[in-house]
Amino acid sequence: MSIHATAVIDPSAELGDVEIGPYAVIGPRVRLADGVVVGAHASIERDTDVGARTHVGNHAAIGGDAQDRGHDRTAHCVLRIGTDNVFREFSTAHRGSSQHSRETIIGHRNYFMANSHVAHDCVIGDDTMFANSAAVAGHVRVGDGAILGGLCAVHQHCRVGRLAMVGGGAMCAQDVPPFALAQGDRARLYGVNIIGLRRHGMDDASIAAVKDAWRVLFTSELPWKTALARVEETQGENAAVQELLAFLRTSTRGVCRAGFDT
Repeated sequence: MSIHATAVIDPSAELGDVEIGPYAVIGPRVRLADGVVVGAHASIERDTDVGARTHVGNHAAIGGDAQDRGHDRTAHCVLRIGTDNVFREFSTAHRGSSQHSRETIIGHRNYFMANSHVAHDCVIGDDTMFANSAAVAGHVRVGDGAILGGLCAVHQHCRVGRLAMVGGGAMCAQDVPPFALAQGDRARLYGVNIIGLRRHGMDDASIAAVKDAWRVLFTSELPWKTALARVEETQGENAAVQELLAFLRTSTRGVCRAGFDT
């Protein structure tokens, strides 16, 4: 364990074998697992669990209050962070809101670049990447392996599906399906994230099935329910297509539209 003499540690904090830099602040009921590194001037405010080998960079602000006008600052709300995450300089992640789930959950092996933001009551999967200044509002869900480009933003209660890629500067006001490429303000869909799927080991047959499903769902003139039924009939046995269909059928905010005409 290495704790700089200028760091401020609340007596109720639970520390494993950690490294804490100059002028860092560790608040009440914070728990840091073995291997956690907290950089200079970083703050982990309270009621935050940080998993093993996570790196909290200089000036990062983790575990702050929900940015919710109705939030009760005295309520017990938490932020749960998994293992092997990286929070670069000036990134922020907030605890849950007293008005909602009361917890924000971040999975494993995520990479949050400088100035990125995770708001209250979000659920972030594993192996995601938030580029510089990417931000997700309250209640957003981001699937495993998704990439959010620099300066993009995701509206409250939206979802970004597994292995989706959101381009830099995109403004997502509706759900981004799994495996999709999204770009623009307001964000639209521009095809399948083929390179990302290959990098994550999806087989060629599944990629082909997803592409076929995409054409029917987003570039045909079929009514939406008819298109879903058609894909279910022709490609429904493929697991990736099943995942895509399940996502689309459970959307509450609607899905981003295709960005090009047929």
